[in-house]
Amino acid sequence: MKLELYFYPACPFCRIVVEAIYQLELKVIFKNIHEDFSNFEKLRKDTGRSTVPCLYIEDNPMFESRDIIEWLQTNAAKLEKSYGS
Repeated sequence: MKLELYFYPACPFCRIVVEAIYQLELKVIFKNIHEDFSNFEKLRKDTGRSTVPCLYIEDNPMFESRDIIEWLQTNAAKLEKSYGS
């Protein structure tokens, strides 16, 4: 299952989600909206929002750090692992 996290490092809610991803050792593609403006543009175009964190689950966006972490924890057993990445 393809997972992409739209974030920026200084965002406290993003940091919480990133920490959960590392703790669960999940394979996630990180899309920094401040480092690459095309990431910001895609987020805005797809969702009409510019808020992060946003986790794309197979191209379906999910907002709110609490909801994202809950989904990751619930589904961790069936998600691809990063194995030390």
